[in-house]
Amino acid sequence: MINHFITSQLERWETARNNYEALKEVKVKEIDLNGTLYKVQFNPARIVSSGAKVDAKAISQRKCFLCAQNRPEVQEGIAWGGHYDILVNPFPIFPRHLTIPDSAHVDQRIKGRILAMMELTAELPDFTIFYNGPKCGASAPDHAHFQAGNKGFMPIEEQVKQKCMTLLDQQGEATLSLMDDAPRTTLVIHTKVLADGVTLFDRLYNRLPMKADDTEPMMNVLAMYDASTGWTVCIFPRIKHRPDCYYAEGDERLLSSPASVDLGGVFILPIEEDFNKINASLLASILEEICLSGEAIKQLYLK
Repeated sequence: MINHFITSQLERWETARNNYEALKEVKVKEIDLNGTLYKVQFNPARIVSSGAKVDAKAISQRKCFLCAQNRPEVQEGIAWGGHYDILVNPFPIFPRHLTIPDSAHVDQRIKGRILAMMELTAELPDFTIFYNGPKCGASAPDHAHFQAGNKGFMPIEEQVKQKCMTLLDQQGEATLSLMDDAPRTTLVIHTKVLADGVTLFDRLYNRLPMKADDTEPMMNVLAMYDASTGWTVCIFPRIKHRPDCYYAEGDERLLSSPASVDLGGVFILPIEEDFNKINASLLASILEEICLSGEAIKQLYLK
């Protein structure tokens, strides 16, 4: 049904169709960072997201593009879960890219939604579902939503099966572990029991530091489901929204606004000059700047 829905939307929606066609021409290069593979994608259409103004003033001056009354007439949706709509994302990163907003205009928050996120992965097992926090790459921090992209696209999908893990917490059949992939910081929940995974996530949520002016701990979340192995949830704790290079001038500037897909191993750069100059050193400095360190995570679990 979802594949038919995407095909139907692209047949009728010229803007989306052109952007999906353009994906065939994007440039991609690979960077090995301490034995962890990252792909870098030059995708000019993503300037809409990477360059989005998400401060309170800018948000108050624009209509919310996730609210049903403000969407393009041609953009259709599939109702799910009682209060979500499944939409085709017209500015794709993935060959199949969905946005799943709440039908109500409520702020972007993960608290109380991890259950729905994991349930959605079981209903869309060919997709990875992801969440960008309000200060962690969400271009609509005023409207709660998930996104989804077809599996097999992000390197982390295989890395969670291969990398060494340090166990931090356990609940029933669910485990929470720290993956060995510095300077990125990846926490991984594995579970075959949905309720146990939700409990572990909530415990982690309550441990993570939160700044005085924030509404939730900074994080990005990816979730996947496999009928034989259950759920895998990757959490990337953050300390910063955008790296300093995003605001720099001249040669020091690099328009990188990392979100879930970037931390999943596919860094999206909308400017070709930035794509050409990024290397392992620059990538490492961005990750070190925005991620809560693995050592800081371990300290949280020693308390």
